[in-house]
Amino acid sequence: MTRLAILCLAGFVLAACSKSLDPEIDFKPPEYVQQMPSKDEEELTNLGSLFGRGDNPLFSDRKAMRINDVVTVLINERAQSTSSGNRQLNKSQTSEFSPAAVAYAGSSTNGQNLARDINNGIGFGLATNSNSQFNGGGTATRAENFTTTVSARIVKVMQNGNYFIEGRREILIDEEKQIIQLSGVVRPDDIMQNNTISSSLVADAKISYRTEGDIKRSTKQGWGTKFLEFISPF
Repeated sequence: MTRLAILCLAGFVLAACSKSLDPEIDFKPPEYVQQMPSKDEEELTNLGSLFGRGDNPLFSDRKAMRINDVVTVLINERAQSTSSGNRQLNKSQTSEFSPAAVAYAGSSTNGQNLARDINNGIGFGLATNSNSQFNGGGTATRAENFTTTVSARIVKVMQNGNYFIEGRREILIDEEKQIIQLSGVVRPDDIMQNNTISSSLVADAKISYRTEGDIKRSTKQGWGTKFLEFISPF
């Protein structure tokens, strides 16, 4: 039972570690959006006027203006990058070492011979030579294109008048679910008259597109393989 418990615990730990390896997006609003107070709802005035803001005014701005109003986001994200680099390093070093020699300043022949014998006995030299060379280069090219349309609702009208929006769309086709999520901050002035806005005008935009189903499961690595690749030093 103890071994079984240990194996179960190890399995849970490995599963949790492998789950953390998958890239994810946190759709939690940015900190400044949470800290900024909401804008107070303006009281409707002149409801009987032709240019009023009542439920059915004859002339009015049809753009999203209040909480839970819907705005259509035109997602058209394109990214293309090319980078290249080359690096070359060369290093060469040579060093020599010779010991000090014994010198005899006297006129005695025996002394001179003794000094010569000592120098011959201890005479040695040390020489080192090292050389290293490195050549490296690489080129990377990447191009991505993602185009779709998602309707989002206004979750918060901030004090400065900007909107924090969130949207989600789910499509089920042949038991394959496609999920698109987005969130971000938009300016009312950037919303077009037809109540649409480009994703390039969404600040702090977070966009996620993923699928769920048999195809997704069959093309996804198991958590064991992911964990082994994560801890492998090679």
